[in-house]
Amino acid sequence: MIAFVGLLLGVIVGIFINPTVPGWILPYLPIAVVAALDAVFGGIRANLEKVFDDQVFIISFLSNIVLAALIVFLGDQLGVGSQLSTGVVVVLAMRIFANAAAIRRLIFKM
Repeated sequence: MIAFVGLLLGVIVGIFINPTVPGWILPYLPIAVVAALDAVFGGIRANLEKVFDDQVFIISFLSNIVLAALIVFLGDQLGVGSQLSTGVVVVLAMRIFANAAAIRRLIFKM
């Protein structure tokens, strides 16, 4: 419940403050969001499996974001940024859908 209230509060504050994102971070923001979603779905799955550990979740959350951004940065430096960005999104999306399927099985006991 605390996480939901924090999320709601963050959305409300974001709407009223209307923050601007620096231009240099714009290519990495969508990748970071997908990486964060992967960690969140993994955390939900772990919670339903009764193996959730908050330290593991925080480390996974932060390392997913940093690693995904570093891979995209490396791709930009090598001149293949869009290909590596696509690869990162595909891999993270596969993990998100795998976790979503596991969550569905755990909720509906299939």
